[in-house]
Amino acid sequence: MVIEIIGVPMDLGANRRGTDMGPSAIRYAGLSKALRKMELEVIDRGNIEIPVPESIKTENGNLHFLAEISKACEKLGNVVGGILDRENFPLILGGDHSIAIGSIMGVAQKIPDIGLIWFDAHGDFNTLATSETGNIHGMSLAAACGRGCSELVGIGGFAPKIKEKKMVIIGVRDLDPEEKEKLKRSQVTVYSMKKIDELGIAKVVEEAIRIAGRDGSGVHVSFDMDVVDPSIASGVGTPVTGGLNYREAHLALELIAEANILKSLEMVEVNPIEDKGGNSTAKLAVELITSALGKRVF
Repeated sequence: MVIEIIGVPMDLGANRRGTDMGPSAIRYAGLSKALRKMELEVIDRGNIEIPVPESIKTENGNLHFLAEISKACEKLGNVVGGILDRENFPLILGGDHSIAIGSIMGVAQKIPDIGLIWFDAHGDFNTLATSETGNIHGMSLAAACGRGCSELVGIGGFAPKIKEKKMVIIGVRDLDPEEKEKLKRSQVTVYSMKKIDELGIAKVVEEAIRIAGRDGSGVHVSFDMDVVDPSIASGVGTPVTGGLNYREAHLALELIAEANILKSLEMVEVNPIEDKGGNSTAKLAVELITSALGKRVF
């Protein structure tokens, strides 16, 4: 397998600075070395060029940095599509979770029936009508479903990007009230932390693979590091207590790797400014990426 890495140093979609340093933190934590140790070929394509907030003179109204995020996602989608055209594996490093609109656009253009497994403490299912902040990283899953403003929904020229019945959220524990109701009325399958406690992570991921991977087209995994408990992943944009523990996170990705359905992977919301020391969150991100790509102890 040839892994092509693309960084997206974006923090325009969030209300806290620092996730733009996520790609550098993950690379510094030894990503390429870890992948080559697994005997994988690695090509690092560098970063998508993203403007910093201070360089943007005109705001976009209620949706913060809408024009800039839309342009970046379109660019990312085209890069991801090119990687798939070369029959290589896209590994996307964020950046806040707004970049997922671009990642999913690129994969869905090339694999129209792709499924989605979305690891996140949050639903990211808001639209302008329900968002309390106007931050687009809380709208990315909704946009991929075809819900929300036309500028986000229409990125790539088609919508929805993925059928809701092939979308699964794992690890959610922080939803806005209206967002919760929208998810309940949708066809998206949601496994809260309560459900994980009840069933166990292995059963949850087994069901997620069956739902998102139905018909054999494969899945895109979007992994927000805040799905992991902040006691072991402090360096994230929006931490929420009560998340996945170390082994649960690894097992989830190991099971996806064993199912042989993974077509692309993104790791987002690493914020080294918030890390409690030693770049530990980015190091964990590297470990989780290797688990998703097939690393085993035995």
